[in-house]
Amino acid sequence: MVNLESTAVGSYSNLLMSAKDIYKGFDNNGIRVDILQGIDFNLDAGETVAIVGASGIGKSTLLHILGALDRPDSGTLLYQGEDVFLFDQARMAKFRNASIGFVFQFHHLLPEFSALENAMMPAFISGMSKQKAMEAAETILVRVGLKDRLSFRVGKLSGGEQQRVALARSLVLKPVILLADEPTGNLDKRFSEQIHDLLLELNQEFCVALVVVTHNMDLASKMSRRATIIDGKLAELVD
Repeated sequence: MVNLESTAVGSYSNLLMSAKDIYKGFDNNGIRVDILQGIDFNLDAGETVAIVGASGIGKSTLLHILGALDRPDSGTLLYQGEDVFLFDQARMAKFRNASIGFVFQFHHLLPEFSALENAMMPAFISGMSKQKAMEAAETILVRVGLKDRLSFRVGKLSGGEQQRVALARSLVLKPVILLADEPTGNLDKRFSEQIHDLLLELNQEFCVALVVVTHNMDLASKMSRRATIIDGKLAELVD
């Protein structure tokens, strides 16, 4: 077994994030279930990583910890050398909003709002003026191919279009890390391939580090690094 330690990929060599000795377990009807048992993981600027494997091995749990949506039982998560879990509530919220983009299998869009309104939400929450938030959201929506869908309520969009809105929302503040949990799990093959290509294009254009949890080996094969979780530890997959 080889712990997934970061190596320089292409022209990127700056360490962004480092998870050290991450443990996480849950109580299941009085029975302790240990999921992550000493995970080590480094992420460099601009690189791409796929975490694959069977359901229930802890892939999404790890992703949520990397995004500070959940806390480990023990271990540290360093972002640019600082321990994220020592941040106060306000700084933690700012970190999640500005530095991390999230894309999920279920896009979690607000159905009563338009594509533009959904995409601008993180910018608006960050304190950006409404006008600037709208401009930023429109720019990224156009980039992901939704120029003619800005005013459409998301319930009127196809599944692929909805996921493009979710992707635009995740990138509207130009985060340095994008975390995607089964981003094409609900899409057919054609739409999945479009999202796969778009993720990689945006990775290059924005120099955003990309960590994807997926069962889709076509998507995983496009990433520069691939790993799985075995006995609670992260192990690199070597071609």
